[in-house]
Formats: sequence, structure tokens, C-alpha cells
Amino acid sequence: MSETLSAPAARRIALAAQGFGRPRPAAPGRRHLLSTIETLGVVQIDSVNVLSRSHYLPFFARLGPYDRALLDELAWGKKRALAEYWAHEASLTPLWIHPHLRWRMRDALDGVGVWKNVSGFMRGHADFIEQALTAVAERGPLAASELNLGRKGEGGWWGWSEGKRAMECLFWTGRLTTATRRASFERVYDLPERALPSISRTPTPDRGEAHRSLLATAGRAMGVATERDLRDYFRLGPADTRKALAELVEDGILTPVQVEGWNQPAYLWPETRRPRAIKADALLSPFDNLIWFRERTERLFGVRVRLEIYTPAHKRTHGYYVLPFLQDEAITARVDLKADRQAGKLRVLAAHAEPGADDQTAGRLASALALMASWLGLAEVQIHLKGDLATHLEAFF
Repeated sequence: MSETLSAPAARRIALAAQGFGRPRPAAPGRRHLLSTIETLGVVQIDSVNVLSRSHYLPFFARLGPYDRALLDELAWGKKRALAEYWAHEASLTPLWIHPHLRWRMRDALDGVGVWKNVSGFMRGHADFIEQALTAVAERGPLAASELNLGRKGEGGWWGWSEGKRAMECLFWTGRLTTATRRASFERVYDLPERALPSISRTPTPDRGEAHRSLLATAGRAMGVATERDLRDYFRLGPADTRKALAELVEDGILTPVQVEGWNQPAYLWPETRRPRAIKADALLSPFDNLIWFRERTERLFGVRVRLEIYTPAHKRTHGYYVLPFLQDEAITARVDLKADRQAGKLRVLAAHAEPGADDQTAGRLASALALMASWLGLAEVQIHLKGDLATHLEAFF
């Protein structure tokens, strides 16, 4: 018979596996950032900069204030330790994971599933694609804006120009990779053998081996998870996941368990930490690994987290760029945040309490907001009186 975990025990396991519940280092450095992304396996990238680029926030949530230039160097510097590709969504991963995603590059080239438009564009613009690739090979790293090929954006594919589409197709199929990102977050493309020479020489795992490795990484990063949770972490297909999962269970790498209140079987990483309690104060990016799969978030915390960026303003419940607040083992609040860099203020546009909030929530959240403001180089936290927690929060500023 499989082990049965209580819902609180499963939540603590999940939090510990995600890097919460440990003392933050006094001065987070390069090794702490590397350890964190090894723990997570992948960190999602998003271009919205109303507060901070999203990939910086999971590290802050787990480590506290760190030098963001260190992460830039790891991701896009000369001695890079991370690679950029479509892993969960657009993501950063440790270098070793990149070869395990080459099956996805092959799927993009073949037009499998969601990649149909990619292969279609490449087939219809074969000469154009080769011109773009040749330009990068001969001229060195290039942004799409420097390519000067094809028509300018005319709608579709987010209004991209043909040059941008060509570069992205070459990126998705693995023929180009990211050399660096500019201050505007514009991607600069280069040949993989120049930008990522160490992993370009790495043999390509077969599809089954790659899926087992990715699924095992997801299992370790989540501690305990359902099949759907595991599949979502690297956006794997159902058939590939079922086969790889069965093999991981047979090999003892993942162990079937039951979790009270979960209506699906779960799988445990056998070596995962099982803390008796989690102590944490963390503002979570809406794209944080802990909460990015909304079904799992609701199952773990009893809270419905929805991204409202693309919701018309008058229909939003909590705001535009909303960060849930993790207080120990519960999500107790949500804050809609904006970094007003010109005024030097972190604006809390709305603050809402969750059912798990207690008499410590406002004070602990205020401390977390003050720490974030300092980390972002903002001199002041300004509370806008919107939401049922706002007045309580204002008393601390």
C-alpha cells in the first residue's frame, strides 16, 4: 500500500522542495543563485517590467536582496551558467538541461502540435530563413532589429516583422540561441556553437531519456506532485509523460503516494525534505514556480490565483501585476505592485487579505515590501487605499 500524506505535510514538502523554509544568506552571491536555479530546474522569463522583470523575483523570494547583475552575468555574460529556451514558457535553465530540450527543437522544425506555424513559416520562407542565419554567422551576434530583412510588423505573431519571426523560428528550432539581452530586454541571437560552446558539444539524449530527466527534475523541484503537475513543469505531452513516469516509478526515482484531499494520485521524490514547519515571508512573482500552475496552487493553498494582466481594468479583482504573499505555510495576502522609478516609490496599488491572514499579516507584509523597495533602489513604499488590507498596511508606513 502506498503512503498517505496529510494535506499540510504535502504543502510543507512542496515548499521545502521549492527552496523555502531555510535561513536566507546574509550576502547572496553567485553560488546561492546557482544553487537556487538547480533547486528549481527552470525559471520563467516574462517581459513585463511594471515592477521587475519576472525572472529576478523567484531568487529574491528565496534569497532576499541580491545583486541582479550577478544573475545577468550567469544568464547572458561571458562565463554563463544558464541557457535560455522554451522550457516551461520562455525560461532560463541550468546549462545541462538545454540538451534535454532538443526534442522540442526537433518538434518545432517538424511542425508538431503547437509548432505548426513555425515549420509552416520556415517552409514558406526558406531562402529568407537562410539569409537570416547567414547574416548571424557572418556578422556575429545580431538583434532582429539589426537584420533589415523582410517586411515590418503588420499584425499577427504579436506584430513581429518577418525578420523577427525568422530569428525566433531559428531560435525555437535550435539553430540560433540567445547571445545576450540588451537593457531594453531585446534578445540578441548567435550561433549555439559560439554562444554555448560547452553544451553544443554535448550529445543529444534520446527523447525517452530526455523526458525521464525532465520529469525527474520536476519531481525533485516539487517534492510531491500529481501527473498533471509534473507534466506542466516542463510542458510535456501526456503520452511522453505517462511512459517516462511509469519508468521512474519502476526505478524507484519517484514513489506513488496518496495525499488527503487530492483527487488524483501523487508521486513523491523519496529524498525530499519533510520539515515539521516552514517559516517564510515571500512576495511571489505571478510567474513563480510555486504558483504558476493554478490548479496545483489551489490544491496546495486553497487560494485561486489568476493572472489579470490581460483582463480589462474594470474587470480585475486584485489588480494588474499582483504578487501573492507567502506567510509561513499559507498565502495570506495579495498586493498589486508598481515600481515608480521616476518618483523613487514602490506603489502598492491594492492590498487584499486572504482567509488565512492573521494579526501578523500586515506587519510581516510591510517588512517584505520595505525590503523589496530597498532591493529595487526605491526610497519609499506608498500605500494606495484600495483593498481590505490597505488601511492596516498603511499604518506601518
